[in-house]
Formats: sequence, C-alpha cells, structure tokens
Amino acid sequence: MATPIESRIRLFLGDITSLDCDAIVTAANEALRGGGGVDGAVHSAAGPELVRASMALAPCPAGEARITDGFNLAAKFVIHAVGPIFHDIETDRETLANAYTSSLSLAAENNAASVAFPCISTGVFGFPPDSACEIAIDAVVNWLRAHDQPEWVTFCCFQSDDHRRYKERLTELRLLS
Repeated sequence: MATPIESRIRLFLGDITSLDCDAIVTAANEALRGGGGVDGAVHSAAGPELVRASMALAPCPAGEARITDGFNLAAKFVIHAVGPIFHDIETDRETLANAYTSSLSLAAENNAASVAFPCISTGVFGFPPDSACEIAIDAVVNWLRAHDQPEWVTFCCFQSDDHRRYKERLTELRLLS
C-alpha cells in the first residue's frame, strides 16, 4: 500500500542549507555558477567545489535540473533547478512545473529518499509568489502520487510570508499532517 501523500510532504521555515536530507534543491541560473539568494547561500555553504562541479554541467535550460554532490553540506546532493525568468503566467507555468519535476526525477534516479525545495523563481526571476506556490505544490503532489521516490519532500521557505502562503495552500489541500 502506498504511503499517503500528506505524510510525504513537510514544510519548514528557515535556511535550506541547514536541513538534513538527501538532496537540497537550489534555484539556479542557466550557467550554474552560483548567484544570489538561495543559490548563493547553497554555494557558500557547500564550498568552492560546488561551483566547479555545477559549471561542468552547464548550461542548464529553464525547466531542467542538474545534480552534483553536496560537498560541505549535510545533504548528499545538490539539485540545481533552473526556473523561468517571469514574463507571463501562461508561458512560464509549465517551465516552472518542469523545474520541480526534473528535480524530483533526478532525486529518484539517485535514490534520494528526501528532498527539500526552495521557492524557485520567486526572487530576482520575478515569478509571482502566489502562483509559484500553487505550481510548486501541484507539481510535487502530482509527482508523489505517481512515484514512490522520493519518500518525502520538504518545502523550505526562507521568508515568513512564503511559509504562510505554503501553509495555507497545503492546509487547503489537506496535505499537512
């Protein structure tokens, strides 16, 4: 019998680099060279080896992801997901969803039982946070309904507004246990 979806989803307010899970996802740029926001924090915590390893896998188009070791992080892997630079919700919705599902696919292929996601594309890429939250949750829930791996997913929100947004949406869907 499959594990209920609500027991496979977690919500965390804080720094994604502090999480103890098999893989953390970073909101990367196409060059995979590190940047600001969550990507800068992940690269800083993982150490200089991460930049070399990730840049060797570049470019990574929007909607796709690449995987590297976690180096100095507690996580075994870093998944570099490239979300869209926001232009239009209809155009960018699928690309953002694909960034999540590409990440989940890499996690499953690498036997990562636990994955943590930041809010992809909502920083300097300008994706509206409410829409991004809905797209992220829908993409992850649809993946989990069809796959056994990863065993659980954490939505990691650095800002309290994002945490509130995710909590409201997950509660509305009856997915927080």
